[in-house]
Amino acid sequence: MAAKAGDNPDSLMTLATVFCLRNLKKTMCYQGFRNKLCLRSDIFLPSEICDKLVNTYMELVHTDSNFEPEESFFQLFSDPRSTRLTRVQLREDFVRDRDLEAIKKQDLIELHLTYCNNLSSRSLKALSCFRDTLVSLCLFGCSNIFYRKCGAPLACNEDTDEDEEESPSSRHALETDFNFQGFNRLRLLNLGGMPKELDPETLLKPLKSLTSLDLSNVQLLGTSFLTQWRDRLASLVLYNVDLSEELISTVLELVNLRHLDISQESRRISKFKMTKKILTAIVQRLVHLMSLDISGHIMLDNCTVPHFEEAMGRPSTEPCKSSIYPFQELKRALQFLGLYDTTLCNVTHIPAYKVTGSKNEDQVLNAIEAYTEFRPELAHRAINQLFDIARIQHCSQLLRALQLVIAALKCHKYDKSIQVTGSAALFYLTNTEYRSDQSVRLRREVIQVVLNGMEHYQEVTVQRNCCLTLCNFSIPEELEFQYSRVNQLLLKILEPARQDESIQRIAVHLCNALVCQVDNHHKEAVGKMGFVRTMLNLIQKKLQDRMCDQVMEFSWSALWNITDETPDNCQMFLNCRGMSLFLECLQEFPDKQELHRNMLGLLGNVAEVKALRPQLLTPQFITVFSNLLDSKADGIEVSYNACGVLSHIMFDGPEVWKMEEPRRDMVMEKMWEAIQSWDVSSRRNINYRSFEPILRLLPQSISPVSQHWATWALYNLVSVYPSKYCPLLIKEGGMTLLEKVLELESSHPDTKDMARKVMEHCENFKEDPMETNPGQDANFGQRG
Repeated sequence: MAAKAGDNPDSLMTLATVFCLRNLKKTMCYQGFRNKLCLRSDIFLPSEICDKLVNTYMELVHTDSNFEPEESFFQLFSDPRSTRLTRVQLREDFVRDRDLEAIKKQDLIELHLTYCNNLSSRSLKALSCFRDTLVSLCLFGCSNIFYRKCGAPLACNEDTDEDEEESPSSRHALETDFNFQGFNRLRLLNLGGMPKELDPETLLKPLKSLTSLDLSNVQLLGTSFLTQWRDRLASLVLYNVDLSEELISTVLELVNLRHLDISQESRRISKFKMTKKILTAIVQRLVHLMSLDISGHIMLDNCTVPHFEEAMGRPSTEPCKSSIYPFQELKRALQFLGLYDTTLCNVTHIPAYKVTGSKNEDQVLNAIEAYTEFRPELAHRAINQLFDIARIQHCSQLLRALQLVIAALKCHKYDKSIQVTGSAALFYLTNTEYRSDQSVRLRREVIQVVLNGMEHYQEVTVQRNCCLTLCNFSIPEELEFQYSRVNQLLLKILEPARQDESIQRIAVHLCNALVCQVDNHHKEAVGKMGFVRTMLNLIQKKLQDRMCDQVMEFSWSALWNITDETPDNCQMFLNCRGMSLFLECLQEFPDKQELHRNMLGLLGNVAEVKALRPQLLTPQFITVFSNLLDSKADGIEVSYNACGVLSHIMFDGPEVWKMEEPRRDMVMEKMWEAIQSWDVSSRRNINYRSFEPILRLLPQSISPVSQHWATWALYNLVSVYPSKYCPLLIKEGGMTLLEKVLELESSHPDTKDMARKVMEHCENFKEDPMETNPGQDANFGQRG
């Protein structure tokens, strides 16, 4: 059997790392002075393990809401004698100055800091500590690192704990004392998003050996300083840098470039016009190029071969067949070519193995892959195009598409545009058409990023997309591993007094599905989260609006489900004015059959709890239940459930019946008449997980009508759905109890007759379990 998409298990290293991080005090650490986390004295960890610990820690912090960050985590790596760090990747506002200061004694080779807006110039001193060993440094989006907080000097007090609480936006003086003097081993540098007040030429002048430089979104005052790496620079990224003829001329002098990126965010904002002459010069002068990105540029003159002159045959990567004139001079096909948001991506023959663009699925996926980390504005547009492909056409690279969208959502969980388009794409990528190709592991990853989106964004579109995506999963089975979290998030969505109608409807539907067919301890836990109160609040709002819609009906259905065999939840229903709302709904919506069925099903659950039945035994409630015995709503369901409520009340005996009206015997008479009127072959919109509440009404003589109702219920269910209910009845000891019904003199003859037929059905089923009843295909509703 072939493995499904995304079914590769985690490595033992990954599993062990995550376990240790979730259980630091039980594995590697102890609680020290002032509750500070300290590394055990017998722990010595090599760089492979330390790097994995730090980088996985950051991933858990950003993607797992159940993971608790440790205030002093980075202090565990302060002593290189017991821990060795070499390659560290930190991102976003979680990272503070004190974290870098904690690891400043380490001999870091690679340090990648991305969108770390809480870092100030204090961290520049820590960077200087790594100057003798650092080979690769990324400061992308860390513009505040070049500013002092409160005018503090660069050489801050190493022992101080004051700092990070101040807003990063309250930056003060530009730090002018720092440059890269002494960073002699530094080869790869990313300064994307560096403040415009900084002069890159002055900052970079000490670096003599750079081979890779990223100056995305940086304002260049001059360009000649780039020529100091004329013979060394292999990679240059100038994304969203204002291009000029002078800059292009300088770039053409960097003859050893293998990767050049001069792309723009969009053609709409691009001032520079890309000409055939410039492209030709790039190809002719930079003969070692393997990767080129010219996305977002307007082509000033015609760079493409007319369609009728194009080489015949399938799309080719051979330069000689290129549909783009300048690329015909390439000595070999490029490994990568960025043509996103250009007209060039639509031509037939492109001499590159991987192309970004919008022509087809492959180009779009390449764009998401290439631009997610540092260019969310482009990734967002590409994911939107993937959304259209999945919605209108067919996604042929499902695993890759899902993994890329998941990665984008994890990487940019605070980016609203990514969250909106990514959650929308996930809805179509996880629907029935693609489901059979997806592994349990992959679908769980989707669920987790969807819940992350719901957690961080109260915005209507994100919430709706996430809720709709969850509807693509088998509920509750596929959501059980996040059961508590998903319920909490849904209840939070339903808290606002006037929520968006569509989100409210989907969220209530999900809530209902989540409490259907789950163990009682799950229902009790959800009840304690405020589930019952939330549903009743929704019902109250709908009553105020005099509206009985799906939200109203789903809310009662959810209450029916969550109160099944859970006395605590039944008690909550009564405590939260549930009976008053029941009467109001009955009066306001007398003709809503589905509503009546759900409400009576819920009250049947309440009536099964002996301690709560006295609260139902009032003239008002008994009169209502008695009148509903005559209801023909939803077939027999409303009448059946009303009779079930009364059967449990009657079972408590005449001594509890304190009221004069209605009289007990008159109500019992109406119950007999109602049961006699039902068709025993009725198809049912109900689903029993256990017969225990019914079986307890059989071996008794206090209330023969209750016994009759219970026997009729069993007769109906084993007749219409034998394969489902005969085994259940046998398993729960129903045959023995039915024999006692036959032995009791108080049992009505009709009751005994039905009891015999129930036993015959079960005996016949044991002898011949082959399914023959067409009623077996019924879609069961829920009984709590």
